[in-house]
Amino acid sequence: MRILFLTQVLPYPLDAGPKVRSYYVLRHLAQAHEVTLVSFVRPSDTPAAIAHLRSFCHQVYGVSMIRSRAKDAAFLLKSLATGQPFIIQRDWVAAMANLLSQLMQNAQPFDAIHADQLWMAPYALQASAQIKPVHTKPRLVLDQHNAVYLIPARLAEDERNPLKRAVLALEARKLAPYEVTICRQFDRVVWVTQADYRAVQSQTTDGRPLPNAGVIPICGDPESVPALIRQTGSKRVTFLGGLHYPPNAQGVAWFAEKVFPQVLAHVPDALLTVIGKNPPAALRHINLPPANVDITGYVADPDPYLRETAAFVVPLLAGGGMRVKIIDGWTWGLPMVSTTIGAEGIDWRRNEHLLIADTPGEFARHTIHLLQDAACGQRLAQAGRDWVLQKYNWRETYQCWDQVYT
Repeated sequence: MRILFLTQVLPYPLDAGPKVRSYYVLRHLAQAHEVTLVSFVRPSDTPAAIAHLRSFCHQVYGVSMIRSRAKDAAFLLKSLATGQPFIIQRDWVAAMANLLSQLMQNAQPFDAIHADQLWMAPYALQASAQIKPVHTKPRLVLDQHNAVYLIPARLAEDERNPLKRAVLALEARKLAPYEVTICRQFDRVVWVTQADYRAVQSQTTDGRPLPNAGVIPICGDPESVPALIRQTGSKRVTFLGGLHYPPNAQGVAWFAEKVFPQVLAHVPDALLTVIGKNPPAALRHINLPPANVDITGYVADPDPYLRETAAFVVPLLAGGGMRVKIIDGWTWGLPMVSTTIGAEGIDWRRNEHLLIADTPGEFARHTIHLLQDAACGQRLAQAGRDWVLQKYNWRETYQCWDQVYT
């Protein structure tokens, strides 16, 4: 088949969850199909990354995506005026629509259009509508990484600023019916978790089932990544994730404010390390001893920090889909503490594959335990590594995508 694959972020390097998902789906589909990738690109995306993707894609096209606070303010006002979700208004770029129009005029049509995440669904629908009458309409496939409306809804629950809380709640109310409407326009919708499908289905007003081509979890490539040899005796507590993503910023701030002071009371030499681009300024102003906090920003190779990690934390309070941090942590062989939401959508057994905590006190107790009990940390790390090899290996699990495209 000839597949047009649309992504909102360039799916390489593998430094964010959405990239991991789309990259390994691309890799799998490209083994049997001719895949043309069209992606938004940011100033940080490199020619080397695009060259790597061209090594297995038939063609790769990039469309510039440059954001700013001024543009976001304008899109927010437009969203308030039109009733369309802000994130959809913000990511509609005329250059992307024009490029897809040109590609759809090819003499040899695409057999399928694959929209990676809700953001790219409007482009897939627009491109399909431009197919010449003499050609068969392409199959429309949507990969739903998240129940997207849940993200602003959960952020609103813990937002202290009344105005921000109102804006987030409004965005969630707009997204819920929009998500239902979009899903019903696709031939096949693949869900990352069953919980996401149920969440979006619950927003239907008529009860009719949404398209459901099955649940295919996010997977990594643990076979090609050896477990890290961790340094014994280290007191490093590590969070890793892009802090431009609001659930990450909210979660690590909660941990730094509510959890880590309790950890320091029992382990005075503990070191909180926060790795991820665009750390919010407020994070640097949290009242913690400077010697016990290391905010690195984006790090191309986090391995030196991970080798010294005694506790890898996933303190998320919002979000949807699956957190790739868990898959990565297991792959690296790290002992983890996560909230229930942080581990949502993933198969695990409590106290065997990771530790779960949803209150500051419980999260602090588990973190302290890993800092003080190296044997427990090693047991969790090995069990997690064995589990990811068994359950979240793209080379095995992503064969399910063949049924979607049959």
